[in-house]
Amino acid sequence: MTGDTTIPPQAEQFYSEKVVYLPNSYQVNDRKRLISDRQFTRQELYLPEDGFVFCCFNNNFKVLPATFEGWMKILKEVDRGVLWLLQDNLDVVNNLKKEALLHGVEPNRLIFAERMPLAEHLARHRQANLFLDTLPYNAHTTTSDALWAGLPVLTLIGQSFPSRVAASLLNAIGLPELVTTTQKEYETLAIQLASDPNQLLAIKNKLADNRLSAPLFNTPLFAKNLEAAYLKMYERYQADLEPEHLVIG
Repeated sequence: MTGDTTIPPQAEQFYSEKVVYLPNSYQVNDRKRLISDRQFTRQELYLPEDGFVFCCFNNNFKVLPATFEGWMKILKEVDRGVLWLLQDNLDVVNNLKKEALLHGVEPNRLIFAERMPLAEHLARHRQANLFLDTLPYNAHTTTSDALWAGLPVLTLIGQSFPSRVAASLLNAIGLPELVTTTQKEYETLAIQLASDPNQLLAIKNKLADNRLSAPLFNTPLFAKNLEAAYLKMYERYQADLEPEHLVIG
C-alpha cells in the first residue's frame, strides 16, 4: 500500500516543494484517543429510533450546493432516512432547511448536533449508520474521528489534495470499497448501504477488525516512517544534493 493517494505522481508538478511519500497515509493519528463511556440514546440526540442516520460532522462551509443536492437525492430514496449535521450557527440551520424543502425533502429530516467535548462527540458517532463525506473539501481529521469511533465513511475522491484525503485514510484502514469516483456512484452506494443492512454490517465489522491492526491508527509505525523520511532528507543535505521527491518504505 502506498501513500500517494493524496498527491499522485502526475500532480507533483503543481507543488513548489518536493514531495515525501510516506507509506499508507500522511496523517498522524493518536491511537490512545479516549472515547467517552457515555451511552447516548437516539432520543436524547433528537434522532429517530428506527430510521437510518446519515451523518456529516464536517464544518458547514464544506457543504457545497452539489454535495447537498446529492444528499437530498439520497434521502428521497431512503425511507425514514435522516441527515445528522454539525450545527455552527442558526443561519446555517435555517438556510439548509430551506434548501431541503426546495429539493422536495421535509426540513425535519435534517437534524443538527451541537458541539460537545471530543470524547463525548466521538461516543455519539455510535448512533449514526454512515458518514457522508463532502467534495471538493473532504473530511480530514473528521474522517479519522468517525473511523476511530467505528463509523464507516463514504467518500467521493477528487483531483486536488483536499479532495483525496478521505480516500487516503480509507485505504490506510483497508476500506477502499468506500471510495467512489463519480457523484452517481457515491449516491448509489449510499442508497445501497442504507438498503442492505447485511452489507453495511460487514463493512462495520471489517472496520472494527482493522481499527487496531491496519496502519491508519498505528502511531509507532507512523513515527518510524516519519523518522526514516527525516534521515533520508538529512542524508541528501549532508551529501550536498538538491532536495528531491522521496518515497519511504
